[in-house]
Amino acid sequence: MRRIKIYAAVLAAAAVLASGCGSSGQAVAESPEESGIESSVQPESGGSVESEEPLASDSGDTQEQVIIEESQVPLYTRPQGSNVRVPQASGTVVYSNSTVTVDASNTSNGYVMVQYTGGASKIKVQVMKSGGETYTYDLNARSAYEVFPLTEGNGTYTVRVLEQVQGNQYGVKLSQDMNVSLSNEFEPFLYPNQYVNFTVNSKAVQKGAELASAAADDLGIVTNVYNYVVDNFTYDTAKAASVQSGYLPNVDEIMDKQTGICFDYAAVMTAMLRSQNIPTKLVVGYTGSLYHAWVDVYLEGQGWVDNIIYFDGNRWRMMDPTFASSGKNDPSIQQYITNTANYQAKYAY
Repeated sequence: MRRIKIYAAVLAAAAVLASGCGSSGQAVAESPEESGIESSVQPESGGSVESEEPLASDSGDTQEQVIIEESQVPLYTRPQGSNVRVPQASGTVVYSNSTVTVDASNTSNGYVMVQYTGGASKIKVQVMKSGGETYTYDLNARSAYEVFPLTEGNGTYTVRVLEQVQGNQYGVKLSQDMNVSLSNEFEPFLYPNQYVNFTVNSKAVQKGAELASAAADDLGIVTNVYNYVVDNFTYDTAKAASVQSGYLPNVDEIMDKQTGICFDYAAVMTAMLRSQNIPTKLVVGYTGSLYHAWVDVYLEGQGWVDNIIYFDGNRWRMMDPTFASSGKNDPSIQQYITNTANYQAKYAY
């Protein structure tokens, strides 16, 4: 299978972009220092673990092993033209206590699922890999699972669920280490998750299948998706000026409105391409001091290709239009890649 990466970095004015693409970065992810989480806060004891060889919880308490039956997420019948993977809380590897359940049954596919049933009004989930970035999310659902990706490759991860105490102070409700061995490096970038949330019925998926049907190969799919977005979507400057921390794209709403900020463009394009079995990263990071979102797509034989498209303050465009017109997997595409030293990727979802 041929795969490609497409890059959509915002190059708009600093005042608009700083607010429109992540509110100083905290809308996307916070480090422990940024979020104010104190390392001295201890996790609640009394959790239970189910797995063949569970790693010790941070609490240090001996945890009783119990069997916890979890309902599977219903499977779907895949329609012609799409390949939507469905995350599942399979219940085979579960870490839990009275209010938190972390289903780690499918870490080989690059994700965990977290459920919270307590009464706290604000919950955070942190996904950390030793030596890597700390990904901090809001847990928005109650008594339902949300999906969080494992995007830092193989190794030992720590998943923490935290309840707000006051302000930016959080207490660790559950903390669990887990060994992750991905079935392949692309798995985390093929499934939906909290940041790229789509289903088989999503309008972005249906449009992606329509656009793919006219393409001869994966490069053609990417070109068609790109052309559709840049020809039909407009940049929402009002939204960019008012977006708040914690914002998450809704791909169906974005498809309906045909407007958005960099985060929205990236989420829609990622959903379309993942549903076509093309590994795609929603990436956030910096251009200079500005916080941005863009899209990386993998092409077999080429790797991850950088800086193909950008936002010039008025619309999204190709840096080199010959890439769009070529429509073929041509090695000369490498010459269209711009200087990656100007961009610093921080998180991938």
